[in-house]
Amino acid sequence: MTMTTTTTTAATPVAPSRGALRPLGLGDIEITGGFWAQRQEVNATRTLGHIEHWLEREGWIRNFDDAAAGTLGARTGREFSDSEVYKLLEAMAWEIGRSDDADLDRRFGALVRRVAGAQEPDGYLSTAFGRPGQGARYSDLEWGHELYCYGHLFQAAVARLRTRPSADDGLVDIARRAADHVVATFGPGGRVAVCGHAEIEPALAELGRATGERRYVDQAALFVARRGTGTLGDIEYGRSYYQDDVPVRDATVLRGHAVRANYLSAGAVDVAVETDDAELLAALTTQWQNTVARRTYITGGQGSHHLDESFGDDFVLPPDRAYSETCAGVGSIMFSWRLLLAQADPRYADLIERTLYNVLATSPSHDGQSFYYTNTLHQRRPGTVPASDAAVPRASTSMRAPWFAVSCCPPNVARTLASLASYVATTDDDGLQIHQYAPSRIRTALPDGRSIAVDVETGYPHDGAIRVTAADSSDEPWTLTLRVPSWAAGATLRTPEGTRPVSAGSVSVRRRFEAGDVVELTLPVAPRISVADPRIDAVRGCAAVERGPLVLAVESVDLGEVGVSTDVADLRLDPSVPPRVVDGRVVATFGFERPAEGPWPYGADANGTGGRTAEVPLVEYHDWANRGPSTMRVWIPVA
Repeated sequence: MTMTTTTTTAATPVAPSRGALRPLGLGDIEITGGFWAQRQEVNATRTLGHIEHWLEREGWIRNFDDAAAGTLGARTGREFSDSEVYKLLEAMAWEIGRSDDADLDRRFGALVRRVAGAQEPDGYLSTAFGRPGQGARYSDLEWGHELYCYGHLFQAAVARLRTRPSADDGLVDIARRAADHVVATFGPGGRVAVCGHAEIEPALAELGRATGERRYVDQAALFVARRGTGTLGDIEYGRSYYQDDVPVRDATVLRGHAVRANYLSAGAVDVAVETDDAELLAALTTQWQNTVARRTYITGGQGSHHLDESFGDDFVLPPDRAYSETCAGVGSIMFSWRLLLAQADPRYADLIERTLYNVLATSPSHDGQSFYYTNTLHQRRPGTVPASDAAVPRASTSMRAPWFAVSCCPPNVARTLASLASYVATTDDDGLQIHQYAPSRIRTALPDGRSIAVDVETGYPHDGAIRVTAADSSDEPWTLTLRVPSWAAGATLRTPEGTRPVSAGSVSVRRRFEAGDVVELTLPVAPRISVADPRIDAVRGCAAVERGPLVLAVESVDLGEVGVSTDVADLRLDPSVPPRVVDGRVVATFGFERPAEGPWPYGADANGTGGRTAEVPLVEYHDWANRGPSTMRVWIPVA
């Protein structure tokens, strides 16, 4: 494995000690406008307060107060509810680093003090175990989530350490005491076990990087090595549910619970990089490739089983039963980002982009105060608007809900949006690589001191022109590399020397940039029709419409505009007529055919009734169900 050593201390969630690429932090890059800046603003002004309100309302923060006071009797929330408090702290920390919000910093400190009161003298920290009337510590590693919760605590501490290294609120000390406790309990000579829900693995690795404590990285490596050796008890879903069936380096595809699988894989990449384990990294690369090729939805979503929130078998991707949990999307981004930093392959950034626009952006409502936990690709019945003042007990609610009995997704979205700028660009020894396109301001330097200052202007994803302007002149040449998405056939690059076609993958320009020099990548974002691999039985004979990185859908609220049935089941896409943009919206040509009613739904005659056609506007998938109850589908039968 060829690795470039780096000593970066950037304000970023992932900062490997070496790799093909170095991440930029919040101090190096700012998203200044467009699609993602608007979502970051909603996240900061609406979502963080909303999550804080619900954590208080449901009593999940109060658990820490009661634990500190010795009065924790009827604890509220699931056994893993502590983790939602930690994820909120992480989201707050990244947002404070992004916007320097003084009021948020005050609330952050107050919340840390409440958490601190519940920590035991030996570093153990949980409101769900270890007290009178509760199970003993680590008595239920299959389902107890104690180590999982530590993982989110550690990631919150990393965010605080990297954005406010001189803060004296105590969160980093809390995390270090807990990590020391974990190493003492589960390290060499300690208990040979793992957690049923992976998460502590990437968190320990990152805490080790951030603090310089190698033993935290070594503990992460130990947990990864133990996984798949049967340390957990068998359960009704089988040990594959929590990836304890096959050692990580022997697996060929992600399986089991989709969130657990992605978190484990992210941590395993961290371990492979920090220990220079080429064999492990190669195995994870194979798993990523096979999972993307066989077990991933067109949206980037992963997980097709509702019962166990898991991956299905190869090519089992039913749109109407898509679980596609939002947290699995976050985990997929974590996994792909680490592989991108290690290997610099633009395919990883392609999947990150697809998942960001079609999973992460789909979960929150426009006002940032209700969320999808699961992300179906086909809604057969109009949804039911949930009450605004009650938590929804079921993850698969038919419309976005303000809160869930299991509310892992809202704070997961919040922490990702708050830190999103750190996923936009990287550097290596010779230049800058831009992976995600948004209006942005980048100011950084290479290890040898060469400064890089560029401004990115774009209307992406609706406009395919990405204009990169040098803000300063450089004394020495450096290389600018831009990702060309796999769907972007016909892309062109304009430099001061002229315009040329470019192929999917990436394109580089090396020069001594003068202030005002412009490099412009133009990606074709005209709408296009896509079909699935024929082995995906559930959508054989169907097609979907995409535009740039966006997956589109037909939604019943738009059918009234053309005076047809409000049932999307009656639609048949006419692929002979290319979809086009009209007044900013993509429209496609559909036939409308309602099957004839009969006493038996099978036979030789499958003809329906009707037969008219019309152009219907499509909705960007991430925007569906923002206009009230509706039916919707991404994959549409072809006429």
